[in-house]
Amino acid sequence: MLKELPQLLRAMRPHQWTKNALVLAAIIFAMKWHDMSAVRATVQAFAAFCALSSFTYLLNDLRDAEEDRHHPTKRNRPIASGRLRPSTAWAAGFVLLAAGMALAFDVNAETGLIASTYMFITVLYQLGMKNMVILDVLALSAGFVLRAVAGATAIQAEISPWLLICTMQLSLFLALGKRRGEIVLLGDGAAAHRAALAQYSTYLLDQMISVVTASTVMSYALYTISDRTVKLVGSTHMMYTLPFVIYGIFRYLYIIHNTGMSDAPDKALFADKPLLSSVVLFVATACVILWLGHR
Repeated sequence: MLKELPQLLRAMRPHQWTKNALVLAAIIFAMKWHDMSAVRATVQAFAAFCALSSFTYLLNDLRDAEEDRHHPTKRNRPIASGRLRPSTAWAAGFVLLAAGMALAFDVNAETGLIASTYMFITVLYQLGMKNMVILDVLALSAGFVLRAVAGATAIQAEISPWLLICTMQLSLFLALGKRRGEIVLLGDGAAAHRAALAQYSTYLLDQMISVVTASTVMSYALYTISDRTVKLVGSTHMMYTLPFVIYGIFRYLYIIHNTGMSDAPDKALFADKPLLSSVVLFVATACVILWLGHR
């Protein structure tokens, strides 16, 4: 098993733990980063979701190994390529599942229940929902929303409806972009890889992406000037983060239509320096505005 450790770590996809950064949103916008107990709870919740998400990646690769062998890039995954034994993946998966749930419930009962709901939806997705058109992207979006909610319950912060709305819209945008990237990459073989892809088309996905893009920008714009945000920040200065959001979304649209990275949003984030820069500048600007509003 030790010889398989590098392949096991690869199958756990630590590069995709960036998705769990949504757990950190609550402590930033609730401005509790100086509260060490809140920091510890947030870090623990983040670790829990990293473990749980790695379990889902192993489960996905175990169930889809045969289909992945016919995919131009997924065939190189450790399980599909035969470099990682299924028995090793199952054993590691159950350890990750147990560790993740234990960490989540150790934060508090609410976070544990959110983690349980996340796992329930994720397992449903793996067992068949990923082959149901539209429901597949909604399930993916729900996973992101639950990450954000877990961050709020971990520090006992009030869950902002704006946080949920913006997270849902942005995650739908990424999920639809991923589906479009898969169709473009696989071409005529898309339906053979995943049944839901047979029911999508690039035209349909472009229409959906257009709707979600507009609603994402509008939702965030309304958030920056809402009474709740103005009261929290002490000003309307959060509107100054809007250009980074618009640029980031437009840059990702550019990636969807002009590069081959849209089927892997996590790789696109780190591979595309302008996109990564917009995310970093957004976070930095938001933190400065929040700090100045409460110094």
